Amino acid sequence: MKEDTLKKAINGDITAFQKLFLEFQAPLKSYLYRLLTDRNDVDDLAQDTFVKAFDKISTFSGASSLKTWVFRIATHLAYDHLRRQKRWLPDAQDKSKALAMSTPEIGEAFAQVHQHSPYGAYDVREHIDFCFTCISKTLTIEQQVALILKDVYHFSRKEISGIMGKTEGVVKHLLFDSRKLMIDIFDQRCALINKNGVCHQCTELAGVFNPKQIKREELLKIKMVAEAESSGKRQLYELRAQLAAEIDPLRSAGADMQDIIMQCTRQAVGEIESLN
Repeated sequence: MKEDTLKKAINGDITAFQKLFLEFQAPLKSYLYRLLTDRNDVDDLAQDTFVKAFDKISTFSGASSLKTWVFRIATHLAYDHLRRQKRWLPDAQDKSKALAMSTPEIGEAFAQVHQHSPYGAYDVREHIDFCFTCISKTLTIEQQVALILKDVYHFSRKEISGIMGKTEGVVKHLLFDSRKLMIDIFDQRCALINKNGVCHQCTELAGVFNPKQIKREELLKIKMVAEAESSGKRQLYELRAQLAAEIDPLRSAGADMQDIIMQCTRQAVGEIESLN
């Protein structure tokens, strides 16, 4: 049945193509959000990806899955967008905190989302996912793309090679370097698992929006926290990546809450002038 739908799509049946595209539209958009951190840009690029993919569908050879082929198109569109922006520094969240504390309007915007949005819940797990996205934006674009595709969306190295247009050897090196950088930054910054860490943002925000979550028994429900003392840096990174893979940043219970915090961070690093 699916092969029939694919044949119809290749022959120009847009309804058939839409049906196939919808099967991976949600992960495609959440992937783009992790790269771009802007919902409007995600919608635009997802639409551009659909249009370009349907325009080129007659060239689809079946050498990869249709999902991998479409992710390749989306990734190259995202490259063009990301090259116009500066990469973030590890202290982006420190700047975000300083901006929020010095700007009452931003604190009010956080409160409004939390009180009125159906997706305004605050959850430490979702904030750990938010941190994963923020820290990944300190990597080079290629490192970030390889890391997100492998550790969050579980594409194989061969598939990532096809998506990025790189050899598997290059992808292997990108993954090695990006994981090492992520591990080092998390180790230096995250106070949730390292007493000497400098960033307390997740528990500080939980103290404001969900105080029960800063109780030790609640924090220990997060596997990464529960295993912090007995796990190495690499294992803790893998637990973070596992947690990120379980969360859709566009459709989770706290998606709007994390997005308004993301907007504050983008304003703090100079990507946007104000919150949407």
